[in-house]
Amino acid sequence: MKKLVVLILALCMLCSAAFAAELNWSDAEENASQIAGEFKTFDEISVKIWIPDTLQALELSDEDRENGYIGYFAADEENGVAVQYVNMNGMSLEEYAAELKEDAEVSELETGTVNGLPALSYMLKEKDVACVAFTTEMGYILEVACGKMSAESLAAVVPFIISSIQSAK
Repeated sequence: MKKLVVLILALCMLCSAAFAAELNWSDAEENASQIAGEFKTFDEISVKIWIPDTLQALELSDEDRENGYIGYFAADEENGVAVQYVNMNGMSLEEYAAELKEDAEVSELETGTVNGLPALSYMLKEKDVACVAFTTEMGYILEVACGKMSAESLAAVVPFIISSIQSAK
């Protein structure tokens, strides 16, 4: 029972901190180890992300790949984590943030860092999806979208997923 209380408190701290402070996997790793999961490496971008076992990898269609998706992990038909890598013609994170500010669906836009990588977090309020985005040296945007956040089982692991995003090198 004590481990469960510690896990819940850690999740609350991670969620409430958002990007007010830097997120680091080393701060979340011990609590995440209480949940079965493993790192998935995306070789095309040399990034790895911890994915809990409750999310199953789905096969991507050719259309998904054309739209920049490089991974999709589903909890059920409505909830999951999507990893997308999109050519934004060299757009900086600041330019991407400015573009997102124009979108009425975007809320809670914040900048910060995840494992030393400059990042941008935001919510798609109508879709109930939390997103974190990074720019790459190749001029692409790496975006990890997690939703629906109203699904308690998914919302409980999203802080660990986001804090795990790091270079695979």
